[in-house]
Order: sequence, then C-alpha cells, then structure tokens
Amino acid sequence: MSIKPNGLFVGRDRAPARAAMRAMGLTTEDLSKPMIGVAHSWIGTMPCNLNHRSLAQEVMHGVRAAGGTPVEINTIAISDVITMGTEGMRTSLVSREVIADSIELVCRGHGLDGLVTLAGCDKTIPAAALAHVRLGIPGAVIYSGTVLPGRHRGREVTLQDVFEAVGRAAADGTDEELEELERNACPGVGACAGHYTANTMAMAMEFLGLSPFGSMDPPAMDPRKKEAGRQAGELVMCMVEQGLTPDRILSTGSFHNAIVAGVATGGSTNLVLHLLAIAHEAGIPLSIDDFDKISTGTPVIADLRPSGRFTAVDLDRAGGTRLLARRLLDAGLLAGAERTVTGRTVAEEASQARETAGQQVLTTVERPLAVTGGLTVLKGNLAPEGSVVKSSGAVLRRLTGPAVVFESEETAMAAVQAGRVRAGDVVVVRYEGPRGGPGMREMLGVTAALVGRGLGPSVGLVTDGRFSGATRGLMAGHVAPEAAEGGPLAAVRDGDLITIDVDGRELSVDLTAGELSERLKGWTAPEPKYATGVMAKYRSTVSSATLGAVTTAVPVPAAVVPRAS
Repeated sequence: MSIKPNGLFVGRDRAPARAAMRAMGLTTEDLSKPMIGVAHSWIGTMPCNLNHRSLAQEVMHGVRAAGGTPVEINTIAISDVITMGTEGMRTSLVSREVIADSIELVCRGHGLDGLVTLAGCDKTIPAAALAHVRLGIPGAVIYSGTVLPGRHRGREVTLQDVFEAVGRAAADGTDEELEELERNACPGVGACAGHYTANTMAMAMEFLGLSPFGSMDPPAMDPRKKEAGRQAGELVMCMVEQGLTPDRILSTGSFHNAIVAGVATGGSTNLVLHLLAIAHEAGIPLSIDDFDKISTGTPVIADLRPSGRFTAVDLDRAGGTRLLARRLLDAGLLAGAERTVTGRTVAEEASQARETAGQQVLTTVERPLAVTGGLTVLKGNLAPEGSVVKSSGAVLRRLTGPAVVFESEETAMAAVQAGRVRAGDVVVVRYEGPRGGPGMREMLGVTAALVGRGLGPSVGLVTDGRFSGATRGLMAGHVAPEAAEGGPLAAVRDGDLITIDVDGRELSVDLTAGELSERLKGWTAPEPKYATGVMAKYRSTVSSATLGAVTTAVPVPAAVVPRAS
C-alpha cells in the first residue's frame, strides 16, 4: 500500500490552506506527505507530563525520517496528586473526556492521517486511547514514563508514603518526618513511581495493543525514552502505509489481555472505569462482571506497590512488560494471537522477553503472591449494580461494622484526622459519584490517612467515588447506583451495620428491601454543585460507573469472557 499525501492540501481550491501552512515554514514537499499529529499534555502544573514537549520533538524526528510531516498538538491535564482532597479533584475524571474530545476535534478538523499521543498522568492515558479509537486512524499511544522513587532514611519512597505520613502526623502531632518525606519523595520528572493508575494504564495499553510492548518500561528521564519516541514516529508511518487502525487491533481478546495484566499485577481500580469506557467507544462488549471473572482465574505475580515492595522502575530492571507477558502467556492466561500496533502479536512480543537474573519483582503462576487477581466486584443490596475493591491491597477480607456516614470527602477527612473513626467502623462517603460529585473524586487522602493512623487493617470504607491506584485497605468504591441517583447508599444512616466481604463478593447493609424503600421515599436529591460550565455539562451527560462513566450513547451489552489462546 502506497503512502498518499494528506487530502486537505491537494488541489487548486486548497491553495488558501497551503498558504497558511507555508506561513509556518512548511514546504511544498512537506505538504505532499501524510500529516501526522503528535499530541501531548505538556503543562506547567505537574511533573507527570513535563517531558512531553522534548519527547514530542523525538517523535517528530521519527515521523520526518520515515517520510511524514508531523504537526504538534497540545491539550490539557489535571494532576490527581495536587488536586487530591480538594474541590479541584472533581475535575480529574471530567478531564478524560475533555482531553479525548480536544484530540479528536483537532484530528478530525485537520484531516490528519496518523497520530502519536504522548500520555503521562492518570487520565491522559485512557483519554488518548478514547481519542484514537474514535478517530480510527493509524497511531500509537506512548507513555512518557515514571518518576524515579525517592530516598528517605535509607529506603525508597513514593507519593503513597507522603499521603500515609499525613495520617501519622495527625495522630502523633509532629510534622518533622512529613516535611522530610515531602522534600524527598519526588526526585524528578515523571508519573507516580508505584503501580498506581498511570503505570497500570500504561501497562494496559500495551496488552490492549494500542502501545508498543516495552515502550512504558524506561523511566521518564532515561535516555531510552527518547529512543522510544523516535521509534514511535517511525512506527506510525509504517501503520499508515499498512492501514493498521484501532479496529484491526482491538477485540474481545485484547480487552481480556489488558484485564489479565492489570489484575495479575495488583493494578488500580481505575482500570475498570477506563477499560469499560474504551470498550464502549470501540463497540466491544465488556461489563464490570468480566473483570471479576477474569480476576478470579488470574493470580497476582507482581510484587508491586502499593500492596507490594517494588516500583515501576524495578519492573523495568527485572525485564519489563514483555517478561510479564511471557509469564502470563506460558500459563495460558493470555490470548496470544491478538495483534498490537507493531503488527506483531502478543505472543511474538512475549518471545522477545529478557529476564534479569535474580530479579524478585515478578514471580510465576506456580508460585503466586495471591491465588486470585487484584480486583474484585462486590454486589448486594448496597450495590445492586456493583462496586469494586482492590483486593490485593485488602489485608482484612471481611468486616461487618457500624456505618459512619459522611456527605462528602472533606467531612470524612476531617473526622479521620480528628480521631472520630475507630477500629471496626465502616466509613461511608457518598454523593461523590460521577453525577453526584460531579466527577467521581478519588479518596486517597482519606484512605491513606486511615492507613497512616494505623486503622488500615481494622476499618472499611464504602463510596460511590473512586480510589487512587495508591489506595490500600478494605475500600469499596464505584458503588452503583450512586447516592445522587437515589441508590441504596443514600438511605444509609449512622450505626447501620454494613458488611464488606471480599471472598463472598458481598456489599450489603443490614436492612430489608422494605426498610430501604421506606427510607428512600423521604429522600431528596441534593442540589447540583455547579449550575453552569463544563462541570454542569458533564453532570447532565455522564453515565454510571458500571458503564465506565462515559458521556456518549447507550452502553453495549455484557461480554462473554474469551478463552486464552
């Protein structure tokens, strides 16, 4: 297949468009080549994406070397770390849609032939995938890389340690260690160092087939990351020539692979939300129950933070994502025939794995760290449509305790810091769902404060909001229907007995159907927090968390989980 020039600049009537492009220094030769978008989220508000502008230059070098004309596209990003625990965190999930929309608009408007999107922080990765799937043009998502872990008093630390130190400081009344951690936790540029949402989603993109295998491995400031950028620029030109588009890559099997990789590594609960949304855009059946089925049959084989010992940098040193793929493929857990952006299959990529002698990050399926995967879906009269627990981080597997109810994250955090939550309690934080928030805030501040105060092994938390990938403990999020929609969570009162049972897949309150119904008769929906602007628009269009919190059309039906090949 020959590479054709971009149609936007061909013909007499396109002279004005060509004139405008010449003003930017493009030549007749440049305008006769395919136009390739190089999209990124460089922004001066966080370290996660701070290398995007320089990495974009490497991608553009690769595009030019392979016969294309690159055009740079910039969009926004929201830092989950910096907004955590504030009103600003409501904007985080909303940004996923805004980023995807903005990339889609530019590529459609300018008729681009291919696309490489650099993504770093939590929402930019799924947003990039959403845009690529919607556009249906050849392209790849490239992770801009993890930050190196910090050093504190002789041990490696990440931002998870800082969040948990906040709870300890509140308990013992001293900020000395907290300030020291604050100075040492983030030694440079890149996304959070643990296997939190950014690294979970970067890994999922490779197993899904939208990112080249091994491209996530090098840390943000590693020289190999520049090489990955150049290779991505060359790769997209090959994809344009071959007509390799997302619809030729994505399938039920590729989503199966992405879920397996996530649950086998103890990945973030946000994996559920984002893969559901991507599958919806691709028109591929996937349901929240599929995650539970796959997780049940997949052991945890990666000793990664927050529940394990190692960081994303250690995984890179051990052998990276190809080694993980080989482990899972050898155990018959992956669909090995699925295609990736390189044109090679998952099995072909796994065959190139190289293991570092003596590495301790990845074990084998025969010697797992846990016999079932890291995500569990709970249902019951408190979550008829489901809720999600990061079971790999739950030391306590079952708890029945009195509800301590809060109408927002802020009031819950204040109570935890003041010592008003005790061992055996079940903290309920409601009206934080996709619509109720709006924006489904993450609760890392509250969950980390509980762990920092020593309550992690003895309390539970239930919310229609969501959690950071750094959350650990018996924490059930994504409760649906959400409280703002009149879900059962809206009927819970202080002192009601709530059961969270990971192994029994149960999330329930000790109330009869009649009692719940009677309480909800007197319930009134809270007033929306935003009357105008993007937040109000989001609230009016967003769906349930069990559908991926998408803002488009009707959901596709549930999937049948495929067998690995």
